[in-house]
Amino acid sequence: VSAWARLPEVDDELVKIATQYYNCKNLLPVAGSQAAIQALPRLKTGSSSIGMLQTAYAEHAHAWQQAGHDVVIVKPENINNDIDDLDNLLIINPNNPTGQLFTVHELLGWHDRLQQKNGWLIVDEAFMDVTPENSLATYSQLNGLIVLRSLGKFFGLAGARVGFVLAQTSLLNELSDLLGPWTVTGPSRFITSKALVDTHWQTRSRQQLQLQGQRLHDLLLQHGLNPTGGCALFQWVKHTGFAPLAEHFRQQGILVREFKQPGSLRFGLPANNNQWQRLAHALQDVRT
Repeated sequence: VSAWARLPEVDDELVKIATQYYNCKNLLPVAGSQAAIQALPRLKTGSSSIGMLQTAYAEHAHAWQQAGHDVVIVKPENINNDIDDLDNLLIINPNNPTGQLFTVHELLGWHDRLQQKNGWLIVDEAFMDVTPENSLATYSQLNGLIVLRSLGKFFGLAGARVGFVLAQTSLLNELSDLLGPWTVTGPSRFITSKALVDTHWQTRSRQQLQLQGQRLHDLLLQHGLNPTGGCALFQWVKHTGFAPLAEHFRQQGILVREFKQPGSLRFGLPANNNQWQRLAHALQDVRT
């Protein structure tokens, strides 16, 4: 309760707890990874190019364009060939919404090639908590490697507005100066610390989410919507009739995320049995 009456205290245990959870050396708590997404392009001086996947979270491209940088759309299968023409590369891993997972080995290889020209590799790991063995967090002290993490997906605490930037100390200091003091509220810091040390809940949730992700995959497939990709937290379906299909679900009170390039829908996990039943009922009327 006292956290509501005081300014956030940055000398609490949050940074220590978070570095242990992410198995990294340095990090900066921020007001959701969105704060870092908007600020990082402003730390990259001059105009540079940054490669991104076309089907990905659009706020990244918007922020880099707003800061005067050139966003270059790359295909996943062409990154290895295109990277020498890029100054920087941004990867969402697993990708949102396709669910594509890039290996630690290939990401570190790209980072090494970018470092030869002082470029950045930024890896947004907002959906990584279910599969932490695939994270680059433990390598984030490397020069030019920036890893973003979020409390909103796996922990279900989007309203707390807490994220972390994992990187070299010098870059974190620059980012902290840009963002200013008290970026994360005291109550949010307290809640986050409790969530990050609850290893029993984390282990149980990872197991449950893997099962639920498979359940969602099977349910969509059963009704003729073959998932093109996905992960434990969502499933992605390419569909030529994505717009009317999304409208069908909206009329049933079910929101799905639409993407135009390519035409597709992202289905999140229902929260409880009632929502699973509602989704199953809505899928019965889908004509594929």
